[in-house]
Amino acid sequence: MNQLRRGGFIAFEGGDGAGKTTQLSLLESWFVERGVPYERTREPGGTPIGERIRSLVLEHGQGEVDPRTEALLFAASRAAHVVQRIRPALESGRFVLCDRYVDSSVAYQGEGRQIGTEAVADVNVFATGGLQPDLTVLLDLEPAAARARREGREGTSDRIESAEDAFHERLRAAFLARAEAEPERYLVLAADGAPEGLQKQIRARVEELLSA
Repeated sequence: MNQLRRGGFIAFEGGDGAGKTTQLSLLESWFVERGVPYERTREPGGTPIGERIRSLVLEHGQGEVDPRTEALLFAASRAAHVVQRIRPALESGRFVLCDRYVDSSVAYQGEGRQIGTEAVADVNVFATGGLQPDLTVLLDLEPAAARARREGREGTSDRIESAEDAFHERLRAAFLARAEAEPERYLVLAADGAPEGLQKQIRARVEELLSA
């Protein structure tokens, strides 16, 4: 086997119910099989302070959380995440597999909450120091299909998952617009396909990254 690239940042994006966690877990298993050094993490969260912010923003019963506060809390969590987890992993030569990153804030708060994608993107450039993934896997699914998947899961939906369909339509459009603006950095897949088939396409693209 050719020598593998040292380190890389792969983010998984898409609406709730698109299958990000499933695909990330399948890719993680492949990394284990191949002996690729990696670190798996998620947003919001990934650090002690980030996990506390996650509960504040997502759980019901926290009182009203206005969209601007929501966006700033997510950015604060991400700033800690980059400094404490992501950059150290990359600098040590590991790959980072991250469930959500900046695109989620731009889509969910910028477009979904309608406070402006540019404003949210700018805040996150500051929060991350401009760090971008080497590859973003975007799993695209129609909101009605995503809702059906969410309703089939055990447990209750969080504050954001519970939003109306129009909200999820807006964020889907925002994700696709981000990918269209930088096609070389994205792999956009229709998430209604079989998980194994989707994973095959993901691994083919990641193979290119590993060999770069």
